[in-house]
Amino acid sequence: MAFLADALSRVKPSATIAVTQKARELKAQGRDVIGLGAGEPDFDTPDNIKDAAVDAIRRGETKYPPVSGIPELRKAIAAKFKRENNLDYAPEQTIVGTGGKQILFNAFMATLNPGDEVVIPRPYWVSYPEMVAICGGTPVFAETSIDNGFKLTADALEKVITPKTKWLLMNSPSNPSGAAYTQAELRALADVLLKHPHVWTLTDDMYEHLTYGDFVFRTIAEVEPKLYERTLTMNGVSKAYAMTGWRIGYAAGPLPLIKAMDMIQGQQTSGACTIAQWAAVEALNGPQDFVARNKDIFQGRRDLVVSMLNQAKGISCPVPEGAFYVYPSCEGTIGKKTQSGKVIETDEDFVSALLEQEGVAVVHGSAFGLGPNFRISYATSEDLLEEACSRIQRFTASLV
Repeated sequence: MAFLADALSRVKPSATIAVTQKARELKAQGRDVIGLGAGEPDFDTPDNIKDAAVDAIRRGETKYPPVSGIPELRKAIAAKFKRENNLDYAPEQTIVGTGGKQILFNAFMATLNPGDEVVIPRPYWVSYPEMVAICGGTPVFAETSIDNGFKLTADALEKVITPKTKWLLMNSPSNPSGAAYTQAELRALADVLLKHPHVWTLTDDMYEHLTYGDFVFRTIAEVEPKLYERTLTMNGVSKAYAMTGWRIGYAAGPLPLIKAMDMIQGQQTSGACTIAQWAAVEALNGPQDFVARNKDIFQGRRDLVVSMLNQAKGISCPVPEGAFYVYPSCEGTIGKKTQSGKVIETDEDFVSALLEQEGVAVVHGSAFGLGPNFRISYATSEDLLEEACSRIQRFTASLV
């Protein structure tokens, strides 16, 4: 359609949203479908956070907020970064957005010019390259593999940095792979970045509190303080606090960048919902005990899913360090036929046939830039996960 912007030709729809919608439609038609595509906790928002929102409504906290966030939340964000990440930010170095997506968009819109490159390790969250493209930049993909846990190495990073590189976009723990970077791994990447002072780092730490076993979370500006002045550290309340629908993301970084993002947001949405912001204040400042409880539940689900998938014929599933996703390979099923006679040639064929034959909705790995894999979100009950994995085992066993 000639009326629409040329930029739309560079953007693809979200595969994760498409899979979730497809599962909903099949359920509405009466199909028995288990949807494992959505990336949100199945837990309810804790009562103390909901109560804080209700109290804010009753106090009349219903007017336009400051663009960058209410002072109480920006103070809580600065305190969180100091307490949990050993990062010193003044409240005016923070910004609140309507979800993490707006933070990312604002940062790219404020900094990217045509031809500027953003390095994105793959597999990547489906929205990253689309955001870069919409904002006029060029996504450049750095390779990882299942053999190194889907983690970016120093050598792979060095290979893709050019004079046009503006940002390195990091996501740890990762959506879709669950890979999380140790302090030593971040140290190696930081050493590369120190050699290229024109490259900034945007760290998406949304899954920070969902790491398992003895893993200790670190963020790159904490590991290498010399990167502090060219790092935007992004986080939010969606995953750890089961607040996806409240739509609150936040970030902290150098003041000139924060001011530029504030200016863009002021002409875009203005401040995020006041009620949600007051809820986020309570999330960051209030009791944190439920975070550990939920994490233990997620770890049990992870272990169940990894074990059962590795018993499925043709499937290989590494153990992720964090988030609530697994990213198994279905390479062992490529070239085989389904009961209906269809040949599985790609991971997209695999997930389509799995949905059709067994009613299990997952997301194909090529949507995240790396296949033949698929992503499962284990943010649902163990009973459903066990049933879904049993169906996957049955499906792969039926291939010839």
